[in-house]
Amino acid sequence: MTDWIQSIIESVGYAGIAFLTFIENVFPPLPSEVIIPFAGYVTTNGSLTIIGVIIAGTIGSVLGALPLYYLGYFIEEEQLKTLADEYGKWFMISPKDIDRASSWFEKRGALAVFVCRLIPGLRSLISIPAGIQNMSLLPFLLLTTLGTAIWTSLLSWAGASLGNNYSNIQNYLDPISYVVFGGMIAWYLYHIFKKTVIED
Repeated sequence: MTDWIQSIIESVGYAGIAFLTFIENVFPPLPSEVIIPFAGYVTTNGSLTIIGVIIAGTIGSVLGALPLYYLGYFIEEEQLKTLADEYGKWFMISPKDIDRASSWFEKRGALAVFVCRLIPGLRSLISIPAGIQNMSLLPFLLLTTLGTAIWTSLLSWAGASLGNNYSNIQNYLDPISYVVFGGMIAWYLYHIFKKTVIED
């Protein structure tokens, strides 16, 4: 997976970063924790800038939040839970995940949209209860943009600060990443098998 992410960033640049972060929001198993640090590292050779990476990553992530926001906006919560129960296994979303994100929103209101953009696992899902609660689009976009910009800035800086060490670390990470990715695929297939065969 890391090779695929790197090839897109290296060949398409900012548009690739925006595309990957958009997909990451809709399909969470694609991690921003891999996308943005590598983009930050690429800035050390001059082909990209930190500001450009932050802007591209933020734009892609905000655009990726909109489908989930509108999903919550146009579909009632119970219907969403039913859909999550029936089809969520393919997207790693369960009714409990929706409840968890809704609980955050109910306790903290609009502030949850900002805070959750900094929390892995809730970054994408918080858009659903924001839509369910009919949060106004402008505040949603502003808070999502602010939280996402901070998250992207931190990850970009982390990648850039490693400098040349990133490539050295990558030599050790590549074999590990294949094992981790293989484990993720195996876990994903088991999750689907469990939901489809065992629990049904």
